[in-house]
Amino acid sequence: MAIGRVGVLGAGQMGNGIAQVCAAQGLKVVLVDIAQPALDKGMATIASSCDRLIKKEAMTDAAKKELLGQITASTKLEDFKDCDIVIEAIAENVDLKVKVFAQLDQICQSHALLCSNTSSISITKIAAATKRPDKVAGMHFMNPVPLMKLVEGIRGLQTSDDTFAQVSALATKLGKTFVEVKDMPGFAVNRILMPMINEAVYTLHEGIASAEDIDQSMKLGTNQPMGPLTLADFIGLDTCLAIMNVLHQGLGDTKYRPCPLLVKYVEAGWLGRKTGRGFHTYEGSK
Repeated sequence: MAIGRVGVLGAGQMGNGIAQVCAAQGLKVVLVDIAQPALDKGMATIASSCDRLIKKEAMTDAAKKELLGQITASTKLEDFKDCDIVIEAIAENVDLKVKVFAQLDQICQSHALLCSNTSSISITKIAAATKRPDKVAGMHFMNPVPLMKLVEGIRGLQTSDDTFAQVSALATKLGKTFVEVKDMPGFAVNRILMPMINEAVYTLHEGIASAEDIDQSMKLGTNQPMGPLTLADFIGLDTCLAIMNVLHQGLGDTKYRPCPLLVKYVEAGWLGRKTGRGFHTYEGSK
């Protein structure tokens, strides 16, 4: 099956990035979000991303116009009915994802593939909510999607070889490197990354060093492009906590217990860059 029309569910930072890279490769994209303000913000983010590329002379005004013309924005799930593949990029909540995949299964044509951009949740469980579990797979893009080259491909217990081959081919078409990982909590990237971030939060929680010094130490001492607490703010502390909870519950090991300070920050609504405050503060946010 040739993939010509891609559906993307969720217009947040991951969803709008996925929509952008698909449209950049000439694919027709249907971008859906239940909230019109989120949809408007997502489309504005794509336009701004194109403007930055134009400023760097990596894109022309005509190419921007063409890219944006490839994307149809909607608040209706029913507009996915003619898509060859739908990539879900909503909140990291297992109950919500299961509910949404059951709905997509009813709406999409029988040939359509259903993929999740989940960063930690079982693809096998998500697939079981549909009547086409062989056509469900994980496509975990990295943030920011237009810049990051990796896509983790996750095969659920029911995923067919043909489905996985098509998902791999799509990732390659989008200019990404596709890496197959097992359907285990956190997959590969977050199984390693999130415990490191969580340990950085414990280091702050225990007063071993300030947030600034923790980040500076990891940048200069391990050559990371940004410190773990800055990265947590960029990802969103609510997302970090959700992934740590999946790791803790799914693997049953106390080493994955979320740091109490991370829990408190999320309870306070200090979610990082998107709210203007996390482990650091950000001007002009929210």
